[in-house]
Amino acid sequence: MKAEAYDRAGGSDAAHRVTSGAGGSEMRDAAGSGASGVRDSGAGGAGDGATSDVSDGEASGTADGGMSGARDSGASDMTDSGPAAELIALDGMLIDRQPLRSLAKGISLYLLTYMAQGLKVKGYLAVPESEGKLPAAIFCRGGIRKVGMVRKRRIFSMARRGYVVFAPFYRGNEGGEGREDFAGEDRLDVCHAIAMVRNLPEAAPGPVALIGFSRGAMMALLAARECPDAGPVVVWGGVSSLFDTYEERVDLRRMLKRVVGHPKKQLEAYEDRSPVYWADRIHVPVMIVHGTADEQVSVDQARKLGLALEAAGKDYAMELYDGLGHRFPKEDDERALDAVFAWITRKRAEMTGKGEGQRQRG
Repeated sequence: MKAEAYDRAGGSDAAHRVTSGAGGSEMRDAAGSGASGVRDSGAGGAGDGATSDVSDGEASGTADGGMSGARDSGASDMTDSGPAAELIALDGMLIDRQPLRSLAKGISLYLLTYMAQGLKVKGYLAVPESEGKLPAAIFCRGGIRKVGMVRKRRIFSMARRGYVVFAPFYRGNEGGEGREDFAGEDRLDVCHAIAMVRNLPEAAPGPVALIGFSRGAMMALLAARECPDAGPVVVWGGVSSLFDTYEERVDLRRMLKRVVGHPKKQLEAYEDRSPVYWADRIHVPVMIVHGTADEQVSVDQARKLGLALEAAGKDYAMELYDGLGHRFPKEDDERALDAVFAWITRKRAEMTGKGEGQRQRG
């Protein structure tokens, strides 16, 4: 299996292309353009769903059209005073932590409940054994509702790399309040999760890495755009243009029209969910991971995001895995995870160093 990778530091004059196979790796310079229920079985692939990340049948309970509010009909309106305002003031606060049985040796598992936009949102926290604090990462799942639910095995694989890993279910899922809207208001579930994770006793100071799979790529990049404490972002099999997803996935059109609207009528809503249109507003390093045979999110979306980041002069890397689909086989998945967390660790250290330098100069 070959992985084709591009690595460009923002502002540099050259990009690196790496082609690696079983016999080793070859690197050459290329001129840059200058610009709580989960499934606990199955392969250790990156995918969160079965055969499809999202299906119309599972999305039948989502909002009917447009940029509808993320709250259920029974939820209180958000006002400037009263109980609703008091709930909003708790955004980013951990309100419940329950230990769960973990089948992964050396990793503790918890069910967390935290506040986001005045709503109770739930997710899994995986904590590897350590004598000290560990860097933190947030895994942004794909799919919607019951399709693409967080799998324990997935976050265990990440935690084994020496990271505290939190995976939000998103609002309205697994006992949480509200209703998700496919990277609309529910993007704030990730923003407030960053604040919550930074205050965990196991989490080391510093930026929180974001790993977005499929639909989760939109969530992660939106959080990186809007949340100052976001760390480096990994986009894995990620949606970078919801317009393209609408065209590519005929099976998702009914769900997309129901939740987001029609792309011709809800142009702004689609653009806001399409990072290729606002790559210039992403101010953290980005790593793109994609299989060239992905039939759920085409590899063209990865290439377009890379071009947009390149044109904006951003720090990004891209690894394309030849012949792999939306979910990677276990061996390839482990190799990709090694590369991902090595990159995260390096970029997180760079971001921390820059922040310390800025504070000293200030």
